[in-house]
Amino acid sequence: MWRLRESTHPVLTDEGGALLDERTGRWTHLTPTASAAVMLLLAGATEEEAAGQYATRYGIGAEQAAADIRTVAALTAQGLATTDPVSRRWWGWWR
Repeated sequence: MWRLRESTHPVLTDEGGALLDERTGRWTHLTPTASAAVMLLLAGATEEEAAGQYATRYGIGAEQAAADIRTVAALTAQGLATTDPVSRRWWGWWR
């Protein structure tokens, strides 16, 4: 499952968006289509499902939609997102 890291804070709309990396203080600005792709990925869709929904929404071919979703999914390389499972903190579980 694709998700943003705990230190990444999104501001996403249909008109575009941005991601704040609180570790560096940097903003990554997103186009409206990139913002839509992030929203689809955050909704729990796999990359393939997100690409299908993206293609339908923008009326583009499946190959182009898949390439666009892969480009946005590459935010993992920047350290803003991850596909790792959510880590659970076991200390303090008794509180």
